[in-house]
Amino acid sequence: MAKSNKPVVWFPFAAGGTVIAFCMPVIVVLGFLAAVGRVPPGLSYEQLHAFASGGLGKLVLFGVIALSLWSSAHRLRCTCYDFGLRADTLIATLLYVAAIVGSIATAVFLLRI
Repeated sequence: MAKSNKPVVWFPFAAGGTVIAFCMPVIVVLGFLAAVGRVPPGLSYEQLHAFASGGLGKLVLFGVIALSLWSSAHRLRCTCYDFGLRADTLIATLLYVAAIVGSIATAVFLLRI
């Protein structure tokens, strides 16, 4: 039986989908609360900056952002195919390269904090 590269693509997609499902509703609610001026006490700028400055915080933020990018790229690839764009190799290459570039940019940004 021939080996497939599908597990390499499906693992980050599934993990990213899970991260999006659990984290995005919380991020939306917290963003709404911040917009109306009701920031919870534990989410001040100083405390969030301290979290993002630590090693564990950087790892968590990188995981959430990179897995979300990978999942979104794969979902957009499937959507393009469903809409009739049959240049799958080109679309997949562009979307996955964008996810990789976004992940690298995230890592660089987090390392600069």
